[in-house]
Amino acid sequence: MNFNQQCYKLLSQIPKGKISTYKEIAKALNTKAYRAVGNAMAKNPNPIIVPCHRVINNNGLIGGYGFGVDKKITLLQKEGITIRKGRVVGYEKIIHSFEQILTA
Repeated sequence: MNFNQQCYKLLSQIPKGKISTYKEIAKALNTKAYRAVGNAMAKNPNPIIVPCHRVINNNGLIGGYGFGVDKKITLLQKEGITIRKGRVVGYEKIIHSFEQILTA
């Protein structure tokens, strides 16, 4: 499985109403290649099935999205996530943990 496929596998585990960050995904893959995770998200061949809209910047900012930031915000809001001024409100409390994977 290549790097992008590993990213998509992790990404598929993030449930509705939760988010992750490029950094958290990289950490779960035992790397610091945060930008490479972002590049994988940009190349996602199945962006709705593999929910790359649930990945945000480490500081809570929305970040980019292949279908545009407005679409990303709409998708996140439909999942119950509050966005204000381009930032996920209370993002620290809704970050999906990949710790189970790291300890397995």
